[in-house]
Amino acid sequence: MSDTYDKKNKYIYFITGGGTGGHIYPAIAVFDALKNDPDTKEIYYVGNPDNLEFEITKKAGYKFLGVKISAMPRKIGFLGLNFLIWFFQLQAATFKALFYIKKYKPDAIFGTGGYVSAPALFAANLADVPFMIHDCDVKPGILSRYISPMAKTVSLAFEGAKEYMKSQNINVNGNPIRESFFESSKKEAREKLGIQDKMTLCIMGGSQGAKSINTAAVGVLKYLCEQRDVQIIFQTGKKKFDEVTALLKEIYPEFESNKNLILKPYIDDMASVLKASDIAVSRAGSLSLSELCASGVASILIPYPHAAADHQRKNADFMVKERAALYLEDADTTKDTLLIAIEQILDSQEKLKIIQENAFALAKPKATKDIVGQLKGIIFE
Repeated sequence: MSDTYDKKNKYIYFITGGGTGGHIYPAIAVFDALKNDPDTKEIYYVGNPDNLEFEITKKAGYKFLGVKISAMPRKIGFLGLNFLIWFFQLQAATFKALFYIKKYKPDAIFGTGGYVSAPALFAANLADVPFMIHDCDVKPGILSRYISPMAKTVSLAFEGAKEYMKSQNINVNGNPIRESFFESSKKEAREKLGIQDKMTLCIMGGSQGAKSINTAAVGVLKYLCEQRDVQIIFQTGKKKFDEVTALLKEIYPEFESNKNLILKPYIDDMASVLKASDIAVSRAGSLSLSELCASGVASILIPYPHAAADHQRKNADFMVKERAALYLEDADTTKDTLLIAIEQILDSQEKLKIIQENAFALAKPKATKDIVGQLKGIIFE
């Protein structure tokens, strides 16, 4: 950091990242921390107005700057037409981001990787605005690997990701997550949600839901709620809620009257839900792992099999090696295999405690604070 640091100055930031919660929520955590920083003048969120980030930031009242961009096509198609269309879209989005930079004059830009952050980060490089990137996964994404040499500093969630990055300034910070994951006890979280103070299982497949997890879960809900007296919070995903409820009505008609079952299409306050839970069934996105660890939850991870570069399986492998989770392949997930995994933990208080303690030991509560400090630091280099 330069000696010219001037406390009288206030700074303008662009935060960019989107498409999935794994890119959005780390960006939101940094946005919120900067919002409360006395040196901040203004913050703008750069994202795709057609994606989830627009809905989330609009609800939070953030200033949003839209860039239209889609993911790079994995299949080139006839004469590379799909790639050409995407390439021109990326160029247009980058020029739009350049326009925003000239208009609002950010002092620094923070990106969480993925295709949504590409226009703002490319524009930052063209306009010579210092930028920092953060990658959430054990194996960083294509954009992060490509742009890392141009970034002033690189933040990573996992030590093992360093080998993929070409940068002289790398910090392994962990994932930035909201302070709410560290602010309340299990009992306080349950009181906030108005649920019972008892063994609680959270089942979730991400904001869009996961068919394999939903189908397997539906088959075990009645037994767990009635025979094992487990309290279950089940997020089905917005698009799959009607499908799940219809299936439940067929095999468990009385599910609505069971106070042990809380069925939701989407959960806004995931911090309270995970803090209230003892066990969780989840995909293995990096942000989800960080939130599970911060909450001290014993998780059963079911990686999304089509994730880019198979990063969810790599994330899950890491957790299993640390004895911080159990692991099921998506293709092997049935009501029987899921129940076996859940009961392995339910039937052993010792195993439950070990997995919870190992998960919590992996949490990095200072990640957001460290990242904000590093981001402010690049302004003065």
